[in-house]
Amino acid sequence: MKQSIHSSFAIAVIAAGLSLNSYAQSSPGQVDFGKFTAPGNGGEFVEVQVKSNLISIAAKLVEKEEPDAAKVLRSVEMVRVNVVGLNDENREEMTKRVEKIRQDLDAQGWERNVNVQGKKGEDVGVYTKTRGEEALAGVTITVIAPKNVVLANVVGDIKPEQVAALGESLNIKPLKDAAKAIKK
Repeated sequence: MKQSIHSSFAIAVIAAGLSLNSYAQSSPGQVDFGKFTAPGNGGEFVEVQVKSNLISIAAKLVEKEEPDAAKVLRSVEMVRVNVVGLNDENREEMTKRVEKIRQDLDAQGWERNVNVQGKKGEDVGVYTKTRGEEALAGVTITVIAPKNVVLANVVGDIKPEQVAALGESLNIKPLKDAAKAIKK
């Protein structure tokens, strides 16, 4: 259970990833997805925004048992995650919105590291914004799934070796793989 909580939190922090549109940014890795409203008919709607003060507290909580995770958390400035359920009324609008975010990311020099077009209608894009060869300024994940859209942005000064160490310490294969892809 403890491992699962740490793994889930680490994945959320690292993968929470990221997208950019025409809104102003306060950090090179930050993406403003804009405002969302809950879909009708009680559809899924989640908004999470965790800033550095709360992330610092989380780092202190895990420091003794997971020092690598604590180190990564200290390098994170902000995490934002939005999940919006899709229905007949908002599906086209939300799909266009995600496509626009992806176009803006490409135009702003973000690197698309992952592009998945799944058999069941999943459409995933993972983007990174780097600070030279030293660190990640941001990671953005955009997902269009049959039942929802997920947008995630992690902002910070994250070193690739931190991602790898976190993946190793928590035995999270996607983080290990991400770290390898980022180092290339």
